[in-house]
Amino acid sequence: MTLAARRILIIGGGFSGMAAAIECTRHGAAVDLVEIDPGWRNYGAGISLGGATLRAFRQLGVLDAFLREGHAADGVKLHLPHGQQVAELPTPRLAGADVPGGGAIMRPVLARILAEATRASGTRVKLGCTFTHIEQHAEGVEVTFNDGQREQYDLVIGADGLYSKTREALFPHAPAPRYSGQAVWRAVLPRPPEVTTAMMWMGRVKPGVNPVSKTHMYLFVTEHRPHNEHVDPATFATQLRALLAEFPAPLLQQIRAQIGDDSQIIFRPLEGLLMPRPWHRGRVVLIGDTVHATTPHLASGACIGIEDALVLADELARCAEVPTALQAFEERRWERCRMVVENSGRLGEIEMAHGDMDEHARLMRESLMALAQPI
Repeated sequence: MTLAARRILIIGGGFSGMAAAIECTRHGAAVDLVEIDPGWRNYGAGISLGGATLRAFRQLGVLDAFLREGHAADGVKLHLPHGQQVAELPTPRLAGADVPGGGAIMRPVLARILAEATRASGTRVKLGCTFTHIEQHAEGVEVTFNDGQREQYDLVIGADGLYSKTREALFPHAPAPRYSGQAVWRAVLPRPPEVTTAMMWMGRVKPGVNPVSKTHMYLFVTEHRPHNEHVDPATFATQLRALLAEFPAPLLQQIRAQIGDDSQIIFRPLEGLLMPRPWHRGRVVLIGDTVHATTPHLASGACIGIEDALVLADELARCAEVPTALQAFEERRWERCRMVVENSGRLGEIEMAHGDMDEHARLMRESLMALAQPI
């Protein structure tokens, strides 16, 4: 199938950028992907994924690799602080009857799976490389790179994340990322036998665990931090243990006892961004966290970025002209991405204010039902 854009540049080698490369090359485009990090590294602990993400993995051709190297399971178990299970959230099997409705994997492992698929697709990957100048004209987009090279493209896709230089160049007055008032702690630990699916405990802070492999899980704890202040890494283990001290649940106390100064712990303030439309100017379009970065309350940030890539390639295949395809792409993506960013942010607000848990449950249910719909 012929795409409206035959030569495509993708700026940014994160999840959405790699997904765009895989899908656009599948449709016959010649794709260059530039990534400023010469090591193409992806930092982080585990990442929780819903059924919509696994559905996208199946389309990208990486589902089998995920199932082999990550962990998939059905349901999310909810517990009181002392350990009693009070509910289980269903997770519909969106990727097929044979695939559980959710799962998790180590972020660096998922990045490696997608990087291998990107290279295998025929995408030309240039590491330690980014743009210095983008100039649009009637025939396309001329891009100058930091190595002095110049190339011409039919389409440029900005997928360079929350602090995007592409967004800054294209929309200098775009809103800046905003701190949500919450932060999340994540740690990778050996997995006890009873941890077979995602589990969460309700309290002043919100801890949870999710298996990421046959042997390991990741712990996550979301807490209210009114100010976005630096936290000394030397204190990570002490602070994380203190957050779990108020939960008498035996399993959580067993997990707490595993946390030591040598544990792999990551602390991250939660920031969000929803850039108003348009997300494109001429033949340059922005996708993923570049335009809709979300907090993790719906476990769908990576999902909606990867979905952007699938929808963009689909519209480029359906439309004869790039501007028409980009307009159609935005019309298909805006409401779904807005819903995830705003509902996820609202869930965080309710948690910080110890607010109406009926509203919290309703938002979760409505959001998950919306995410189950086709893209």
